[in-house]
Amino acid sequence: MLLGIDLGTTGVKLLVLSKEGRVLFRHFEGYKLYTPKPGWSEEKPSEWWNAVLKSIRSAINFLGGAHGVTALALSGQMHGSVFLDRKGKVIRPAILWNDTRTFNQRREIEEKIGKELLLEEVQNLPLEGFTAPKILWLKENEPGNYDKLWKVLLPKDYINYRLIGRVCTEATDASGTGLFDVVNREWAEDIIEAIGLRMDIFPEVIASADVVGKVLRRVSELTGINEDCLVIAGGADNACGALGAGVIAEGQMLISIGSSGVIFLPTSNPQKRDPLGRLHFFSHAGNLWCNMGVTLSAGLSLKWFKEVFGESEVSMSKVTGRDAYDLLLDEAQSTPLGSEGVYYLPYLNGERTPHMDAKARGVFFGISLRHKKGHFVRSILEGVAYSMRDSIEIARTYGLKIVDARVVGGGTKSGFWVQIISDILNIRVSVLSTNEGPAFGAGILAAVGSKSYEDLEEAVKAVVKPLNSVDPISENVRKYEERYQLYKELYPVMSGTMSKSFDVEASS
Repeated sequence: MLLGIDLGTTGVKLLVLSKEGRVLFRHFEGYKLYTPKPGWSEEKPSEWWNAVLKSIRSAINFLGGAHGVTALALSGQMHGSVFLDRKGKVIRPAILWNDTRTFNQRREIEEKIGKELLLEEVQNLPLEGFTAPKILWLKENEPGNYDKLWKVLLPKDYINYRLIGRVCTEATDASGTGLFDVVNREWAEDIIEAIGLRMDIFPEVIASADVVGKVLRRVSELTGINEDCLVIAGGADNACGALGAGVIAEGQMLISIGSSGVIFLPTSNPQKRDPLGRLHFFSHAGNLWCNMGVTLSAGLSLKWFKEVFGESEVSMSKVTGRDAYDLLLDEAQSTPLGSEGVYYLPYLNGERTPHMDAKARGVFFGISLRHKKGHFVRSILEGVAYSMRDSIEIARTYGLKIVDARVVGGGTKSGFWVQIISDILNIRVSVLSTNEGPAFGAGILAAVGSKSYEDLEEAVKAVVKPLNSVDPISENVRKYEERYQLYKELYPVMSGTMSKSFDVEASS
């Protein structure tokens, strides 16, 4: 048996897998997201750890013992900063991928190093959600905590540290720090020192399928898992999500609709990347790289709308037994294509692709007395898909072609949303028979790391099976093309006002 564990933004998802990729057991353990100030997003690593322990205990109880568990691997939310002191204790809450407090630190790095050199040396710009500006923020705003700093870890690497006592990371997650030479897969020492950070706070970097070690005795005692269980290095959530979908070759594309929305395009050529840095350029598992476009608030937009405006649907779900999201989507489905002129910009907490603007904010545009709740819900679905289209348009400018697109994530539970995505992107998309996301990809890494398979290609061929395909509807494609051109005009005319509004609120 293998354990694939995803350390997500809302909780831990654990899968028990057979070598053949059959999901035998799944468990979810949630934890709290803290937003102490506007634009801030934090979590407590101790709550992650407790959730992981509970999840492993649940798996072992299901199995009736741990002797059949040969290996486990984690995927994890990218970019988050876990700051440890010299005793290995957490100094402060982790600052997450969707935290945008570091606007000044991002600007400081870009001005000190220069955008061109950053794109040459680390192949990415130091966006607010990345790790680099977070470390500078700690140094400049919490100097007492910075003085205690021994190591900075990514979220899943912190859990590995607690499991086995070893401090390390791997290339897919290190890529998202903004301090890692993605092409050569090593820390960019010159950049690190130039912005005033110490090299010794960064962990060693190994490969995603490497064995990190075996679980500590105290972990075995706390969970019941066998001490001989191998811990494999694992990977960033998007890399693991791509693995779990079988996206491991150039020409393939992963569309992920989770809390964030992601367009993930592997390449074997490290020169195939956006020269302006609008798409992230990261390491992929194996000997690949990837271009990645990110919509920060994809599923989060729908979740926000449900929590703020979906009280009646939440109440109705308790009576009917139907999920509140399904009830909202029913209202959207009865609304005409294009939401009768309502457009949604999904920038609730800033945006990455294509605008790289932490000050961007969400907008409903074109509202009239005619519009009802269904119009707003459908405009959210369409706005997220338009945002994903932005990423694809960039990738096509430097020669990336798409012959096989696969869609994963919670958003795929709605065939209606998948059809909207297919129509707006004008691409056939395949829905997978196993839609378990990054946890499934982590399980594949556990299988390869423990030598159940020779390599990733063999493992993916054995365990990943597409279920069915959704084709774009030609009439919808035509209508959406016209509306996408209007959508693209909205941000440029609003961005200046968004920035002014952000500054006013930040100073008040």
